[in-house]
Amino acid sequence: MGVLTLDQVGPDGVLIAVDWDAMRVGSSVFLPCINTTEALKQAGGIFARRGWKMRVAIRPEKDLWGVRIWRIA
Repeated sequence: MGVLTLDQVGPDGVLIAVDWDAMRVGSSVFLPCINTTEALKQAGGIFARRGWKMRVAIRPEKDLWGVRIWRIA
C-alpha cells in the first residue's frame, strides 16, 4: 500500500474505502481491523479536519474485530 491521502484509512495496511462525504450526524461506519489504535488515529484525523466529533466502540461485529465510529456532531 502506498501513502494514504488525507481522507483514507488503512490501519492494517489494507485500504478501507469510506464515503466520508455521505456521513451525516447520527450515522456510523465499521472499520474492520486488528490495529484499532491506528484506526482511531487515522479516523480521528479525518474527523478533526472536518470539524466533526465522534463516538467510538472497539468491538467485534459479524465475527470481525474492529472499530465502530459514530458521527455525533
